[in-house]
Amino acid sequence: MRRGGPSVLGIVLAGGEGKRLLPLTADRAKPAVTFGGTYRLVDFVLSNLVNGDILRICVLTQYKSHSLDRHVTTTWRMSSLLGNYVTPVPAQQRLGPRWFLGSADAILQSLNLVHDEQPEYVAVFGADHVYRMDPRQMLAQHIESGAGVTVAGIRVPRTESASFGVITPASDGQRVDSFLEKPADPPPLPKAREVPPGLADDPACVFASMGNYVFTTKALIEALHRDAEDENSAHDMGGSILPQLTDRGEAGLYDFSENHVPGETTRDQGYWRDVGTLDAYYDAHMDLIAERPAFNLYNRQWPIYTSSGQLSPARFNAGGIASESIISAGCLIRGQVTRSVLSPGVVVDPGAVVQGSVLHDNVHVGRGAVVRGAVLDKNVQVPPGATIGVNPERDAELYSVSKGGVIALGKGQRVP
Repeated sequence: MRRGGPSVLGIVLAGGEGKRLLPLTADRAKPAVTFGGTYRLVDFVLSNLVNGDILRICVLTQYKSHSLDRHVTTTWRMSSLLGNYVTPVPAQQRLGPRWFLGSADAILQSLNLVHDEQPEYVAVFGADHVYRMDPRQMLAQHIESGAGVTVAGIRVPRTESASFGVITPASDGQRVDSFLEKPADPPPLPKAREVPPGLADDPACVFASMGNYVFTTKALIEALHRDAEDENSAHDMGGSILPQLTDRGEAGLYDFSENHVPGETTRDQGYWRDVGTLDAYYDAHMDLIAERPAFNLYNRQWPIYTSSGQLSPARFNAGGIASESIISAGCLIRGQVTRSVLSPGVVVDPGAVVQGSVLHDNVHVGRGAVVRGAVLDKNVQVPPGATIGVNPERDAELYSVSKGGVIALGKGQRVP
């Protein structure tokens, strides 16, 4: 935080393997996956922390972290004169010859970072969600409440509870009464609670954990040591630490719907997406390209920062057109692109058609080829006349296809 405010250390948990997002995570950690053309998923949490004046941040990495480490070190350079930094911290095996056993163990093995910085509070945030959030508002509630930990919660339909940690709020709405990790049949929110307009057709809602926590430093250290002594623990922040502090009466709830950032619209206020599956990843991209997007990338008052290199502007030749799409710098469009998101360096040759697709860096779609409803990772070459998304049976034989029908090709995967 700025001088005069509380001292806060940011810890970003970025070591997840991301198996559900294969093949995009076959060669990289999930937080390093490209999103929205030019961003990496980790850019969203880092932008929120930095915009919120949390300017000393450690990014804990483990799984296939080279791409993530390189992006963080080359993009997120803070003022060393003021002592600010964003630094990747790989698994160091400080407590013995073992890798991280879970997200709580990752922080336990990295407590030297906390001891060196000696902050009053520690903000522990996940690295693979798409949203805007001012963490100062959550921090202010945490300080006022005197809780050991405050967890950010968002209302989701009860039918989705098996994908999240579910929070049952106490009667005052600010304390956590119970916490269940991915329950099949959780208790719904009390009927007295107002349901947001977007969920009005499904009043049976629960509070889902966003994976964002603010700890009082003393409470965090003590909870981690207690957890380390429990041989039956999963050593997970959501599954272990939060239930422990809830049982001790030390857990508070922050309602994400009450968070506001400058420049937000009524449409994208409260937007948060867990893009842990191909279908969720694809749907979140489709949220970007509407006339009134569900998530607005162009909010200059609360920018999402990244670095996409020194590239020439996008170019359209030979009758190339694009509509309802995001076209990044360095693209050459000579075919037809609709309802798609193209990362830097994509080439679409004459006669080619790209519809409802997400194309990562340097994808080349050859003359007369067709790509529909697909996610193509970087450097995929689609030969002239080839088709993706036209013949479902053939696609299923050749490529990864999600439950929702999204076709995915991994980095540099060959197209027949």
